[in-house]
Amino acid sequence: MSTGAIIGLVVAVLVVLAVLAFVLRPALQRKKLRDRFGPEYDRAVSQSDSRTAAEKELAKREHRHSEFDLKPLSPSAQDSYRRHWATVQAKFVDSPDTAIADADRLVTDLMAERGYPTEGYEAQLSVLSVEHARTLEHYRKAHDISERQEIGEASTEDLRTAMVHYRELFTDLLEHGAAAREDHEAARKEKTDV
Repeated sequence: MSTGAIIGLVVAVLVVLAVLAFVLRPALQRKKLRDRFGPEYDRAVSQSDSRTAAEKELAKREHRHSEFDLKPLSPSAQDSYRRHWATVQAKFVDSPDTAIADADRLVTDLMAERGYPTEGYEAQLSVLSVEHARTLEHYRKAHDISERQEIGEASTEDLRTAMVHYRELFTDLLEHGAAAREDHEAARKEKTDV
């Protein structure tokens, strides 16, 4: 085979690889976003003008999320939050309205301690969607019931449901922080053992 034929073959292979990369890139990006955001991916697509616009928004969320200094919780902080949650749940029996407000506040405090921004509900949803997409719908439902409760349109059963939803997000935030801390400590130990 002549040198010209080999060069032509190499160029043809490179062109085919470039075309494949161009064609497959969106599919790979889509799979990555679906895996990362789970049900939030479908929600974003259904609420957007196009799949591309939704995927750009989700990619922006990932980028904003990467700029935060998220911290794992210490074991003592985890225990403290668990005790506070138990107190809030116990309060529900005598004062469901107060317990729901306290649950919302405790979730927000936990977010703040982990390093998440807490400047508004929509911003909280956006940033939580990156790591906590699987429990985000719980937060939406709890928040919706809390808002209805503020105008007197939520029953005690609704408030009980809100408490369950807040607990799901609270547990996810608390446990995700614990896992991050364990991963961080394991990596640190591995570096010192070398």
